[in-house]
Amino acid sequence: MIERESAADIEAQAVRWVVRADQGEVTEAERTELDAWLAGDPRRQGAYVRAEAAWTMLDRARALNGDPATPTVSTRRPDRRGLLAGVGAAVAACAAVIVVPRLLSARYGTAVGEIRRVPLSDGSMAAINTDTVLDVAMRSDLRQVRLDKGEAWFQVAKDPERPFVVKSGPVRVRAVGTAFSVRRREGGCEVLVTEGVVETWSSDAGDAPRRVAAGERIFVSDEAGPATPAVAPIDITRDLAWRDGQIVLDGEDFGAAAADFNRYNDRKIVITDEKLADEKLVGWFRTNEPESFARAAAASFGARVSVRGEVILVEAGE
Repeated sequence: MIERESAADIEAQAVRWVVRADQGEVTEAERTELDAWLAGDPRRQGAYVRAEAAWTMLDRARALNGDPATPTVSTRRPDRRGLLAGVGAAVAACAAVIVVPRLLSARYGTAVGEIRRVPLSDGSMAAINTDTVLDVAMRSDLRQVRLDKGEAWFQVAKDPERPFVVKSGPVRVRAVGTAFSVRRREGGCEVLVTEGVVETWSSDAGDAPRRVAAGERIFVSDEAGPATPAVAPIDITRDLAWRDGQIVLDGEDFGAAAADFNRYNDRKIVITDEKLADEKLVGWFRTNEPESFARAAAASFGARVSVRGEVILVEAGE
């Protein structure tokens, strides 16, 4: 039987994280570790909120007592045990604190080939595709996500009082309780809806929002706004197979499929022959197996594969 983490242990760990973050000691890897820790138990986020509020109280108390937050002459850091004890005692005084504004914002990113599933504080869930950066901000009247690059799928918790809006450049996608993906492409975004209905528009185009229903896909141009939605439930299911680490092909060009694999891998597939790139493919592959994919495709076309460092070269057969 696994012993459940005690409330006291959670509070103590939250204090340690807050002190480390305030002193600038949290690396990118540790930030990822913190995100995972917060997601691992619903009690942890509340503990972190209380610890941040307590730390703020201590900062104010030091200022009122004439103790500057950072020394002007000495560069010696405050004693960690003293900091932990002080903020730990202040946590009890802040037990009723629910919201600290900076905790309501979070940045999530994935490396090439990485796929993450992240529970959001409102009960929604985000599946984040390879090489993606997004920022999440929760407010009392709005839940907002900024997608700087890449692709993410959102399962949105119902909350009619707080619309869920994804921003990517000038493109906007708004939902209340639904599921959809947004992929940033050159000149706009591709939106796929798997549940419910969303509204989408471009702030640069000035047109009215267009509704997109489950089973439909749409490209929203930065300059021209949304095109006409296309009904394509099977294509949408196939295009979202990345959530399970898969690429599913059903008549796609070899060149386009290779480009998709290159999104997930540092080893890149290079096709030297245009005719080969136009060949059609059908099959199911893992996103992290570009060489296996290239060899399977080459065998069906009578082509040759050679590996040169980080390049998987596909050439026409003799």
